[in-house]
Amino acid sequence: MKYLMILLTMLTATGCAMNDVVELTKHTEQNFNLTDMDRDGVITARERCTDTIKGAEVDNYGCGSVKSINERQELNILFGNNSDIIDPQYYDQIEKIANILKAYPSTKVTIEGHTSKRGSYELNLALSQKRAKAVIEVLENSFDIDPNRLNAIGYSFDRPVDDTGTTMAEEHNRRVMAQVTADDTMPVMKWNIYTVDIQNN
Repeated sequence: MKYLMILLTMLTATGCAMNDVVELTKHTEQNFNLTDMDRDGVITARERCTDTIKGAEVDNYGCGSVKSINERQELNILFGNNSDIIDPQYYDQIEKIANILKAYPSTKVTIEGHTSKRGSYELNLALSQKRAKAVIEVLENSFDIDPNRLNAIGYSFDRPVDDTGTTMAEEHNRRVMAQVTADDTMPVMKWNIYTVDIQNN
């Protein structure tokens, strides 16, 4: 009888405990869209600019910054002494300029040719012009850029980047520069772990 009473007490306690179980299957309603449809790091609920170019620097509302198109960069093309021949391995350098020109139809580019101080000024003036023209021809013939958007200027050895007179200095001075300009604007691109600054040592 004693054991029967203990068993009844346990069953009664278990029943009460089961009645006290709270149902936890209710879902909390989501009031804001937390997705990032354009993958710019800003959730859709806060997004104000959905047409920002991928990779552009954006503010807290997903809107990108813009800057005037006035890009000046050195093309890392190495020329031999007294040569204006461009090795195909350097075409990827020229392609970067072509891509900017294609993305922004109002842009124009001036290619500047430069030389070392070997030889006469007049000889180097002609050579620097040929080097600039060689880049122009690649832009025209390999990347279908309208020649009316391209200009070539030779500066002989008037604008050296290294005046030390060493063999290395002469190599650095045999170069071409690209000046891309336009009345238009372009987005400011944000830095990421894959961004690499190309430096000339």
